Amino acid sequence: MDKFVLRNTCKRKRLHDGDDTESVNLEDATLKRSKNDQLSAGQLTWKEIRAEGLSCNYMLLYSKTDADEIFLQLEREIEYFSGDLSRIKVYGKWHNVPRKQVTYGDDGLTYKFSGITLSTKPWIPLLDSIRERVKHATGHIFNFVLINRYKDGNDHIGEHRDDERDLVPRSPIASVSFGACREFLFRHRDARCKNPKLQIEPQKLELAHGSLLMMNFPTNVYWYHSLPVRKKVLSPRINLTFRNIIPAAERINKDQP
Repeated sequence: MDKFVLRNTCKRKRLHDGDDTESVNLEDATLKRSKNDQLSAGQLTWKEIRAEGLSCNYMLLYSKTDADEIFLQLEREIEYFSGDLSRIKVYGKWHNVPRKQVTYGDDGLTYKFSGITLSTKPWIPLLDSIRERVKHATGHIFNFVLINRYKDGNDHIGEHRDDERDLVPRSPIASVSFGACREFLFRHRDARCKNPKLQIEPQKLELAHGSLLMMNFPTNVYWYHSLPVRKKVLSPRINLTFRNIIPAAERINKDQP
């Protein structure tokens, strides 16, 4: 499989305007740029990231000025979980989460992963405005957001797939980042062990301040993703992953014969 490495996206270069779609060959992978809707931050340009079983779209959703202001608002207004809700179960053992996390969303939604069940806090105006911005950019409406705060490069998240049964099947996940630029790593499920079935190189990209990454189906079927430890990163990052959760009543009906 072709190797794909996307670098230097954190420099927030101005993306080229143009009516025609532009294709660029980068490390033998295809990256397409197309003209998008005009939003308040200026002309937004998608980068389509494709590999075997990997389908993602990336753009700078906010200008630096707007992203700076939103980051400060998030720092003031978001209230993170504590106590038992800040622990996860991995291979039968409980561990403290190496980051802060919290969930907001529509009334009554719950999200189960790693041995815990998280209930949503109600939407606040700041999160509603970000959700609306994502809707305008993508055409997707989301009913839930998981927020992770990484205080520095020591905070991280291990390899996983967002494939929980609570998620609406085949729905995309929209990941919006503010603060420190961090490396995001994809690894194919059949290339993770010492003697892999397939020789497929990991895929890396840098998630910039104010950026949006769309993870489309079937990415979470075939690819694990992580935010590795990067000790040289000294400043915080806040990530919001917007999702569509199946309401509990619908899950019960779905499970019944």
